[in-house]
Amino acid sequence: MVKKRENNGASCCLCGRTEPQVILLTGLHGYVCTECVETAHEMIKTAMMGNSASSGFDLDKEKLPKPVEIKSFLDQYVIGQDEAKKYLSVSVYNHYKRILQGKADDNDVEIEKSNIILVGSTGTGKTLLAKTIAKFLNVPFTIVDATVLTEAGYVGEDIESILTRLLQVADYDVKKAERGIVFIDEIDKIARKGDNPSITRDVSGEGVQQGLLKLLEGSVVNVPPQGGRKHPDQKMIAVDTKNILFICGGAFDGIERKIAQRLNTKVVGYGASQKSAHVDKERIIQYISPQDLKSFGLIPEIIGRLPILTYLNPLDRDALRNILTEPKNSIIKQYIKLFEMDGIELSFADEVLDFIVDKSIEFKLGARGLRSIVETIMMDLMFEVPSTDKKTLKVELDYAKERVGKMNHSA
Repeated sequence: MVKKRENNGASCCLCGRTEPQVILLTGLHGYVCTECVETAHEMIKTAMMGNSASSGFDLDKEKLPKPVEIKSFLDQYVIGQDEAKKYLSVSVYNHYKRILQGKADDNDVEIEKSNIILVGSTGTGKTLLAKTIAKFLNVPFTIVDATVLTEAGYVGEDIESILTRLLQVADYDVKKAERGIVFIDEIDKIARKGDNPSITRDVSGEGVQQGLLKLLEGSVVNVPPQGGRKHPDQKMIAVDTKNILFICGGAFDGIERKIAQRLNTKVVGYGASQKSAHVDKERIIQYISPQDLKSFGLIPEIIGRLPILTYLNPLDRDALRNILTEPKNSIIKQYIKLFEMDGIELSFADEVLDFIVDKSIEFKLGARGLRSIVETIMMDLMFEVPSTDKKTLKVELDYAKERVGKMNHSA
């Protein structure tokens, strides 16, 4: 209960009204009227409702970005890989169109879910593509490492823990989580050891693949809210995976041999030399087919539930050079920003950038190798320069060679 005060010249610090007109509340250094408090309360409530509404993906067909718009957004963050971007953009667009369709129309044409599998060597941008798409669409997104998953009852993580992580990202809003994106990394590590069905239990390979089937296809799964193992007395959360988009990625190291074998066995006889002449041996990954995934060790059932298969080309010298400087959040731009926060203007000689790219190719680590090399070159500078009065700093080739040389020496 607020007492009405006697008029002693006091006024509201926000609107300026005095006490006969309004009731004033006393603060440490002034007064505020009850009407201003109520107005502020309404403004805060409206702002919070707006934030909660915009935090989920607004499923509006008019606002749903078209494949070309999705690809152009990906182009800002990921260099090259146009084929993979095109496949991803169309798949994601069709997936959310399918959700918007809701129940089947009068003609009963129901669009099925199209999960995606990305094949490409380490550091080519599989994870970055999936992350960037989720960021653009503003939907719950989680990355799961397939190597830690095992069949229920064995040491490791249950397959349902994938959905626990998605729920955590969505703040346990089940409806929001049910239209999210899950990226399952290292899917190639759960391949069975041979092309023949396993005689013994393969609990971290074929067993996990079989466990993933119901998740990928779309079914209601009981998920433990805090992850870990299921207990009989534990309260479960039912999650329908029908509208969750699964993107699987893997390096599939050595799959090029499987592709080459298939291409060679097909090309026999008179036209053999003619047909093999058209095969680009440098980028043989572009000829990948579901048959090669089966030869590698994925079971046919899981291949059938990942209908969209696309590849990422190994990064050549030009692509690595562009990755270093061109994307919106490129490595070089990140370091320039870090030094800018200390009031220092950082620049790199062109020869240094070429040297970093050459070393990355030598180490065969793809785009990830660029970061570790730049980190090695910059570590001492990041330690010493902020404590000096320098306003400009240029990294020269001799210094870069010296720092990387020390790294090789210590290794």
